[in-house]
Amino acid sequence: MRPSLADFSDQVIFLTGLHFFLGCASMDAAPLRGSRSGPTDRGIEMNDVRTDVVVVGAGPTGLTLACELARRGKAVRILDQREAPHRESRGKGLRPGSLEVFEGLGIADELRALGSTDRIYRKYFDGEHAADTHVEGLMLIGQWQIEEALRARLADLGVRVEYGAQVHGIAQHADGVTASLGDGRSVRAAYLAGCDGGRSAVRKLLGIAFEGHTDDEQAMVVGDVRAPGLSRAHWHQWFTSDGHAMMLCPIPGTDTFQLQASPERDARGRALPPTLEGFQRLFDRHARMPGIRLTDPTWMSTWRVNVRMADRLREGRAFLAGDAAHVHPIAGGFGMNTGIGDAAALARSLSGEVPLDAYEAERLPVAAHVLADTSARMRRVEEAVRTPGRGIEAALD
Repeated sequence: MRPSLADFSDQVIFLTGLHFFLGCASMDAAPLRGSRSGPTDRGIEMNDVRTDVVVVGAGPTGLTLACELARRGKAVRILDQREAPHRESRGKGLRPGSLEVFEGLGIADELRALGSTDRIYRKYFDGEHAADTHVEGLMLIGQWQIEEALRARLADLGVRVEYGAQVHGIAQHADGVTASLGDGRSVRAAYLAGCDGGRSAVRKLLGIAFEGHTDDEQAMVVGDVRAPGLSRAHWHQWFTSDGHAMMLCPIPGTDTFQLQASPERDARGRALPPTLEGFQRLFDRHARMPGIRLTDPTWMSTWRVNVRMADRLREGRAFLAGDAAHVHPIAGGFGMNTGIGDAAALARSLSGEVPLDAYEAERLPVAAHVLADTSARMRRVEEAVRTPGRGIEAALD
């Protein structure tokens, strides 16, 4: 029996306030349940070269999966709807399990040279310096830096990301699956892996439910900025007695900080979209350091609380991994890392090392556990930061 989010309902805690702060059996030819069929093969330019797996999404999960398959000798294509790679810090922590995967890919030492496992959390309360906490373990590194290393390794293996490729349809056959693209082309492979994020087009096309909770009211603004004059020796964390927060985390190997903050709100209480001017107002309100000006925003976004997981990870010859399969609180840095673990497990199944069904049997319980665990970690953080001198270290192991 597959575990579902409901099976863990007593463990999954939907939080408020500071919630946001803290990854070959043959198939029959039956129609794909809940999917939209793409154009038929007739009249469509098809791929003449046999592809074992088409990976949709070129984030850490998709790139790891493509590398793992390619190094096992599988013919793989990887598609991404973006027009080019991004340079956004996003998920910024690697756990030991992910580094073990990257050891196998031969990129762990490169990432260790870029990242940092030794840092100081500098905490402030109502604008006053409250405490410093030395933290070791989790490697701090920007997501774009991880993706860059994975793309280089994938290129060494003879595969390059195909950008500007949006999947609009999926059709399954007795011996494969066809992905129809927005420009009229199609790609056929023996299997398809949806690694295309929390808003996964693949998951929607497969008709797989994404059970859980979204709280539009609980949000944070995020971005990458420069802050000349602010110490890069510390991860700065400002908390207030009225329950607001702002953090600036220096990304190793760059001159940028990742910003996370409670959003500004309009007269009706709705979160305002992020802007550089808004970032500065938030900084002035929390940090009270008039000599520091935030500059050069290269990424700005709004993040909302989502605690969701797919009700299954496989539909015929198509699979889900990473955020396409599960999203959860960011406490403890498990999101990207869980996706990397998914990718390693799925590669073992798709390469025939273990049965195809072993992937879902292994990873669906992991996803359910991570949702419960990260929610509990967020609750610890929410409680901790009410006390001056305490911060997000409450989410760590």
